[in-house]
Parts: sequence; C-alpha cells; structure tokens
Amino acid sequence: MTSAVLPASRSKTIALWILRVLMAALFLFASYMKLSGNPMMVDEFNTIGLGQWFRYFTGALELAGGIAILVPSVSVFAALVLLAVDVGAFVTQIAVLHGDWIHTVVIGAILGAVIYLQRDRFGSWG
Repeated sequence: MTSAVLPASRSKTIALWILRVLMAALFLFASYMKLSGNPMMVDEFNTIGLGQWFRYFTGALELAGGIAILVPSVSVFAALVLLAVDVGAFVTQIAVLHGDWIHTVVIGAILGAVIYLQRDRFGSWG
C-alpha cells in the first residue's frame, strides 16, 4: 500500500514556497502602489504626517523585502524586515489612520510562519 502523504521535509518546502510567493506578490504590489505615486497612497502618507519621504522609504523596504523573500539564503532575513514593516503598518492603522488593521495581523501571522519554517537558518548566521 503506497502512501499519498508527502515526506515532512517536502511538505515543509512546498508550504514555505507558497508562503514566500504569496508574501512577495503582496509586498511587491504594495511597493508598486507607493513608489508609483498612487493618489490613495500619497493621501494616506499625508495623513500619517511623516512626509512623502516615508512613503518612498516604506516602498523601498517592501520592494527589497518582496524580492529577497524569494531568495532562500536571505528569505528569513527578508521576512523579518517585512514583519517590521507590517508591525509599523499595524501601529499606524490603530493609532493614526483608525482603519482596517486585521489585514496587518493576517500578514504578520503569515510572515511569522515563514520565519518559523526557516528557524533552523538562524544558527547558520554566525
């Protein structure tokens, strides 16, 4: 009798790649919206009050992280950077924009899963 279950390491690899691609797509789109000067993003960053330089800075972090999360050797570091951006978005949604914050929690949970699935890489940075 053959088992249709994938080996744990293969399942983990597939799940990790699905999450990486999902996060890359999301953050690359968010970066595009910020860096292209989308009026909604310009207005949102005006409301935040830190200036448009912060929109460019956030967009650049999202662009770099969105690309780097697809590179296995730096994926966990990219996920940490993107998680920091996401935490900032959460705080901003709660404290300043008073908008929908639940998406930041979902994104944070997915990034947390990406980091957790690669936790063995933390020991190889020494």
